[in-house]
Amino acid sequence: MNIKSVFSDRRAMARINHDDFQAAENLAEELLLNIPSVTSRPIVFICIGTDRSTGDSLGPLVGTLLEEKNLQSFYVYGTLDEPIHAVNLAEKLKEIQMKHVNPYIIGIDACLGRIKNVGVIQVGSGPVKPGAGVNKDLPEVGDIHITGIVNVSGFMEFFVLQNTRLNLVMKMAKTIAAGIYHASLTYPKQDWNKLNWLEEEKTN
Repeated sequence: MNIKSVFSDRRAMARINHDDFQAAENLAEELLLNIPSVTSRPIVFICIGTDRSTGDSLGPLVGTLLEEKNLQSFYVYGTLDEPIHAVNLAEKLKEIQMKHVNPYIIGIDACLGRIKNVGVIQVGSGPVKPGAGVNKDLPEVGDIHITGIVNVSGFMEFFVLQNTRLNLVMKMAKTIAAGIYHASLTYPKQDWNKLNWLEEEKTN
């Protein structure tokens, strides 16, 4: 769970209300504007959070919904069955870096913010900072990030997360997963070996 990303560089931040009519399509558009269109870097989504806290379950809910969609263009880590959270984050990041060569990573996490922004999904440049809202020093994640504002910040954040409505978190997770799925339909499955060969040719 992250708070500080809410107050980072607003110029590089797109905000989408999760219940807007075209929220998923708008999220897909923002993703495609940020993800390299042709690259030898695998596109990896890392969904951070735990199902032991309602508010912090956004990430693994998104990961589980994406796992069910069997994406062809993107890789997804962090689900309800195999969550990526504070205890195993550093270890999982090492595993992902070993499995994929120079991956382009999109970090997904829940966050807290102003009351008027609850329910807003944010797409921003730079990494997400897991644990910032509850004073945990954890590795930053992502070349870009997606965060969902699930509740209000400012007082007893851990308690607020525990008492966040699952209904809102689930609706936001469905919107984020739908947006990523729409983006995957437009973004072609890359032939990583061919792209590596083309890049090597350019340097020779």
